[in-house]
Amino acid sequence: MKVHFTTARGEAVTAEAEPGDNLLRVAQAVGMPLEGTCEGQMACSTCHVVVAADWFARLPEASEEEEDMLDLAAGVTRTSRLSCQIVLDDTLDGLAVTIPPESYDMRR
Repeated sequence: MKVHFTTARGEAVTAEAEPGDNLLRVAQAVGMPLEGTCEGQMACSTCHVVVAADWFARLPEASEEEEDMLDLAAGVTRTSRLSCQIVLDDTLDGLAVTIPPESYDMRR
């Protein structure tokens, strides 16, 4: 399955993923600047992405904990999600997300 990323500079990057993969790990594997400091424990918002509007409704609804963490993220939009909370399946083949300009990976 494929996931399409748009960088903050507008560059298109397509990644290969397997059902069950976590979007954060897929993004990191192709060099997206998503830190994921808390390693998916929803204790930070360093993996914030903006999901394309036509894909947003296809995702499971965000939990209250995820919404709370998104309140702390910079550049949040109506279709923002934490990439660590998106588990890919066949229905998400072709998912399109944008990396917010505020994203910065301190590991680099």
